[in-house]
Amino acid sequence: MSQIKILLVDDHAVVRMGFKMLIEAEDDITVIGEAESGEGAIKLFQELKPDIIVMDITMPGIGGIEAIDRIMAKDKNTKILVLSAHEDSVHPKRVLNAGAMGYLTKRSAAEELIKAIKSIHQGKRYLEPSIAQQMAITQLSGETNPIEILSDREFEVFIALAKGKSTNDIADTLCLSPRTVGTHLYNIKQKLNANNSAEIALIAIRCGLINP
Repeated sequence: MSQIKILLVDDHAVVRMGFKMLIEAEDDITVIGEAESGEGAIKLFQELKPDIIVMDITMPGIGGIEAIDRIMAKDKNTKILVLSAHEDSVHPKRVLNAGAMGYLTKRSAAEELIKAIKSIHQGKRYLEPSIAQQMAITQLSGETNPIEILSDREFEVFIALAKGKSTNDIADTLCLSPRTVGTHLYNIKQKLNANNSAEIALIAIRCGLINP
């Protein structure tokens, strides 16, 4: 029986260990590599050629969304399942637009993860039911989300700013220069018509991206 080969990407070793144990409890699924960053994911994806990449999106360096963009640019047939702590409807939409085939929150049951992996391996998209419902409600309501106009990198900076991170903190986390972060901040304020970090945080709260 051929096994589904998984590349596991998360910046926390303990989290990777837990998910690896869950995945390898199945006879027909195996983890062939692990990475702790988007850069590492790109490198191992090219070396190992996994069937599916199971990855977080909130990581130091280029982050998960940009990693998805770069991986899909190299091979548009790559199958990616995002496993994230974010439970809003904005992050799933972002990763699906980037090319991921599925989205699960880290609170999902173990059987949900296995079901998602097997569905994606068969070429089917997979969304956690509660996330799919949120996205459907948002779409049906016709609400336009102001942050959809942000680029992927601007979106990552926006989230960090909304959580109270300083420019230097964000620069360190995303491996950018403070000047580059400052440029992103300027563009974010222009696009969202926000004057300061407090207004950015308020927009994030209204969009359900952070808790008040």
